[in-house]
Amino acid sequence: MELIKAILLIFPAYVANASAVVIGGGKPIDFGKTWRGKPIFGKGKTWRGLIGGCLCGIATGCLINYFTSYFGNGIEAFTVIFALSFGALAGDLIKSFIKRRIGKKRGEKWIIADQIDFLLGAFLFTYILNKNWFLTNFKLHIIIFLLIITPAIHLAKNIIAYLLKLKKVPW
Repeated sequence: MELIKAILLIFPAYVANASAVVIGGGKPIDFGKTWRGKPIFGKGKTWRGLIGGCLCGIATGCLINYFTSYFGNGIEAFTVIFALSFGALAGDLIKSFIKRRIGKKRGEKWIIADQIDFLLGAFLFTYILNKNWFLTNFKLHIIIFLLIITPAIHLAKNIIAYLLKLKKVPW
């Protein structure tokens, strides 16, 4: 039961990350600008994906919270759900920024970083915005469980997105 709760707690981040791919497109977040001759984030990171993914994650978290109250009440719940959703996308953006700096191209595989960037971002933003909630709900064994299971879930999601022609690569 505790592991199912762990999946429900991180699910807004999963949904935000996946939804950004489906909803994405349009104007890049970096507006096509470069820094030191390389794209800042790249064409694949768009405003529509960021906003849409974040909103989908928030909606998912609100729905889960309606039935469970796992995220708390009122502003606390919204803050936690927002941190999980936005943090997931911010983690992906940070990874993309680093990828561009080390010369990796859009869609180029970067094992492990491609699978847990959003998870680490969700953890970090949630910890920053509500440390007490984070420490109460994400004990070390839960974090380890999520770090192990997330790459498998992420890979399966990416393969499905690739088969549906939503992604150009299956990773």
